[in-house]
Amino acid sequence: MKHVFTLRMPIRWGDMDAMGHVNNTIYFRYLEQARIEWFESLGCSGRDEHGHGPVIVNAHMNFRRQLRYPGEVELRLYAGAPGRSSFETRTEILRTDEPDVVFADGGAKVVWCSYEEEKSVPLPGAIRELMEG
Repeated sequence: MKHVFTLRMPIRWGDMDAMGHVNNTIYFRYLEQARIEWFESLGCSGRDEHGHGPVIVNAHMNFRRQLRYPGEVELRLYAGAPGRSSFETRTEILRTDEPDVVFADGGAKVVWCSYEEEKSVPLPGAIRELMEG
C-alpha cells in the first residue's frame, strides 16, 4: 500500500467513554476524518458533477492500545492498488508524543458509485493516477 495522506488532530475530552479511554466507535470516526480530508485535498469531496462519489462498503479496526485524553493523534492513510471502481485503504493511528507506537490500525474498502443509480462506476482518473504513480 502507498502512503497518501497524514492528518493530525486532537483527542477531544468528549471522545472518551465511561471507562476513561477513547471509545471504540471514535477510532472509526478518526479514520473517516482522514479519508474525508484526503478526498478534499484531491478535490473529490462528495458528489461530483456526474453524481458520482465514494461509498464505504466495509470497515475494520484492530485495537492495539488505549488512547486517552489529552493528546493528539496522527493518522497515516495508505491506499492499495486500484481496481475498476474500488480500492482498499489502511490507516494507522499513533499519538504524536509516541510516534513509534501504533495504537490502532484499520481500513475500509472504498467503491466509487453513481449515487442516483446506486451502482459502481470507474474510479476518477486523478485518484487512479495517484495510486498507480
